[in-house]
Amino acid sequence: MLATVNACALIGLDGHIINVEVDFNPRVGIPSFTIVGLPDTAVKESRERVRASIKNSGLTFPNKGYTVNLSPADLPKHGPAYDLAVAIGVLAATDQVPLDALDGTLFIGELSLDGSIRHVKGVMPMTYTAYQAGLHTVFVAVEDAPQAALVEGIQVIPVESLGQLVEHLYHLNPIPAYVREPLQVAASTPSRDGLVDFADIKGQESIKRALELAAGGNHNILLSGPPGAGKTLMARAMPGILPRLTLEEALEVTRIYSVADMLQSDHPLIQSRPFRAPHHTISQAGLVGGGSIPKPGEISLAHRGVLFIDEITEMSQRVLEVLRQPIEDKIVTISRAQGTMTFPANFLLVGAMNPCACGYYGDSSRPCTCTPSMIARYQSRLSGPLLDRIDIHMTVPRVDYDKLMQDGRAETSAQVRARVEAARERQRQRFAGRTDIHANADMGVSEIQALCILTSEARQLLDVSVRRLQLSARAYHRLLKLSRTIADLSDSDRIEVPHVAEAIQYRPRHVVG
Repeated sequence: MLATVNACALIGLDGHIINVEVDFNPRVGIPSFTIVGLPDTAVKESRERVRASIKNSGLTFPNKGYTVNLSPADLPKHGPAYDLAVAIGVLAATDQVPLDALDGTLFIGELSLDGSIRHVKGVMPMTYTAYQAGLHTVFVAVEDAPQAALVEGIQVIPVESLGQLVEHLYHLNPIPAYVREPLQVAASTPSRDGLVDFADIKGQESIKRALELAAGGNHNILLSGPPGAGKTLMARAMPGILPRLTLEEALEVTRIYSVADMLQSDHPLIQSRPFRAPHHTISQAGLVGGGSIPKPGEISLAHRGVLFIDEITEMSQRVLEVLRQPIEDKIVTISRAQGTMTFPANFLLVGAMNPCACGYYGDSSRPCTCTPSMIARYQSRLSGPLLDRIDIHMTVPRVDYDKLMQDGRAETSAQVRARVEAARERQRQRFAGRTDIHANADMGVSEIQALCILTSEARQLLDVSVRRLQLSARAYHRLLKLSRTIADLSDSDRIEVPHVAEAIQYRPRHVVG
């Protein structure tokens, strides 16, 4: 007898409906259980889990011939998420589950030997794939139900065990559908450990202004200064001034974290912008994603949030250079023999570095022990093309002792965030109808020409500056985008001379030679 059950395969962030076809042949003399359709080791091992879970659930597993085909057969199948679908297929093929109860359903879950159903990763994009395919019900583990319920328009049934699911399919003991709560992002930014409020940072007003501009238009920023100047402290304050996630952005980020298996089971919806701070010894696969089964790397986990790289000059140049394409295209493409996968990577890069090997070049209190050639060689670890993709370059000075001892608190992160959100709201209105542009830094050449309107005086200043600084075409466009953000924070429709002049100040300084 032949039975067909729906499962789902994940390739990158995209799901694909898999037809689990189970053929039961009671006339086979030698018992067999064969799985075909490009299964990996974890999928092949489901034979033993399915056999034990069916027996330990009080059901019958005839020792005859079984052939399980995972269709389409040319799509690689990974992980234990097919266990539940294979088990239901076996039960349906042996007349222990009604076939008509399987229409329009999807089964996701790993089986324990006692028949209980366990959590698997990627439940949210799998459920969304089922919704897109027109299925009406998805069966998942109890702890995966809140994540699956993030997808509206499909019924989610939380299942504890295989035996309970069989009773439900026979309508003997129906399982109530999971009651989803209305999807919404918290009105206030959730507090997180390790983040800093701007009010706790003494002095450094110019750096705070630069961080506000970076947040206002999603511009990349590089902080250079001596040890102890506060670079890391200020970078960790960055998430507190970023605008709150919209529901669309929250679901987009949650989808990535679902595939990476990094969601909380009780509160799966990501409520705050990601802040990723990988160590400078990270590998290329860890940064951009990869592996034999490609999964999101740090730059994708930082999507719609902040990627902070401390001691950026200590990172391997081979690894560092792979940031160039994601910074420009806002996506990362991973090619393997099995195919090509694309992950989103629209992040705000915050880099921190010392100005030289000893760390004290340009410091007012401690002399530098490096020679000019050593300084130039150290700073050249960041290539010109990479520096060209960073909009804001800031030198972080040492904080004076008098400012450290001041009792008064500075402006809070909430106050700065209010201005940032007002600027982002102007950008949302400006980019209405363009789903691929969320902030000024996302603009392409055509949007820059149409939306970055300069006064005649500002145009004249820009022309002179481009010639004197010998800016590349990319640097010219980034200068315009940063000027547009400065104008937005000033509540100005047109880019004026002060906006261009301030943007020019954030261009990188020439290294010592």
